Amino acid sequence: QVQLVESGGGLVQAGGSLRLSCVASGRSFSLYAMGWFRQAPGKEREFVAAISWSGGSTYYADSVKGRFTLSRDNAKNTVYLQMNSLKPEDTAVYYCAADRSYGDLRTGRCDYWGQGTQVTVSS
Repeated sequence: QVQLVESGGGLVQAGGSLRLSCVASGRSFSLYAMGWFRQAPGKEREFVAAISWSGGSTYYADSVKGRFTLSRDNAKNTVYLQMNSLKPEDTAVYYCAADRSYGDLRTGRCDYWGQGTQVTVSS
C-alpha cells in the first residue's frame, strides 16, 4: 500500500511561483510513475503532468507547458512540481498520483492518490 502526502500549496499573486511536494510511503517508490492532477471548483479533474519511474520521461498538459517542471528524487521518495509564472486559471486543488503504468497515470487511471493541496493564484 502506497500513501501519498502533498504539501507546498498556498496563496500567491499572478506571476509568482510555488513548489509542490509529494512524499510517498512504501519501499517501491522508484517503480511507480508519478504525476499531478488538479480540480477547480465546478470543473472536472484535469491532468497536469506525469513523470516516468526513472525520471527520464515527462509529459505536460498544454496549459502548463513552459511554466511547470516535474522532477523526482527516488532516494527521498519525493516528487516535485515547480510552478512558475502562475496564472489565476491555475487555481485548483492539486492531487499527487501514482501508478505502475505510465500510460494509466496519464489518463487518470491511478492506483494511488494523495489528499490534495490548495493552490490559489490572485490577480
